[in-house]
Amino acid sequence: MTDMISTSTVRIGSNHVGVGEPVYVVGEIGLNHNGDVEIAKRLIDVAADAGAQAVKLQKRTPAISTPEHMKHTLRQTPWGEMTYLEYRHRVELDRDQYVELGDHATLRGLDWFASPWDVPSVEFLEDLNVCAYKIASASVTDLELLAAVRATGKPVVLSTGMSTMEQIDRAVAALQGSPIVVLHATSTYPLPAEEANLRMIATLRDHLPGIPIGYSGHEPGLQISLAAVALGAVAVERHITLDRTMWGSDHAASLEPQGLQHLVRDIRVIEQAMGDGVKRIFPGELAPLARLRRVEV
Repeated sequence: MTDMISTSTVRIGSNHVGVGEPVYVVGEIGLNHNGDVEIAKRLIDVAADAGAQAVKLQKRTPAISTPEHMKHTLRQTPWGEMTYLEYRHRVELDRDQYVELGDHATLRGLDWFASPWDVPSVEFLEDLNVCAYKIASASVTDLELLAAVRATGKPVVLSTGMSTMEQIDRAVAALQGSPIVVLHATSTYPLPAEEANLRMIATLRDHLPGIPIGYSGHEPGLQISLAAVALGAVAVERHITLDRTMWGSDHAASLEPQGLQHLVRDIRVIEQAMGDGVKRIFPGELAPLARLRRVEV
């Protein structure tokens, strides 16, 4: 993949993502709004209050994006028993709601974008002038969708869960010409530590030179995401929720408001602590040096 070329820093909205830039923290709202625009606005506030730089939603055309074998599967929901397709329609937000959420995110100083799950959703989001597109792990192999996203010319954030290196290579090739950020991910919800495989951050960095590499996490807690930053992830995406006990498939693998606050706080501490790798005597060491060292050479 050495012929895949992307700038080492990608601009998304008002932020730059790459080595030497602040870690780009994305609060993934996904479907955790449960179809309620007021919950979505509260989640935007959670991200802004925590100091994240962006929020992300998901956009589907349910009749297209719902797998055929799932459409008529029955599901228990807070609105009663319904088919999976009916549920997908129930939690989908319309254009006016997206405009409201986009305006709210902008007023809170956040970049906002979404994962389109089908080509009409790309057209829907392009009409709203999103600043970037996210390719969900489930869509890595959807070359038609990748072509539609590439045609927009917008930056692309590509998650790599449940994908082989060959599938990742094909997706990156399909997006060539787009500014790309690639996120290491494992699509287990919630993510057990033994499946995190954080050394993939270095593997992807070596395999995709010039492309910023980040991390999309679905684990409970903060440790794995913080370790990802220490290993060089330039972006971190985490699902956010008002309450992990809420109904819905992603809430249990999400961070509550205090968790996101702690994540951003600790990421900023790690950034400061990483340094430049050049050994030197720091000013704070001078007094202990004078007091404790007996032999100088």
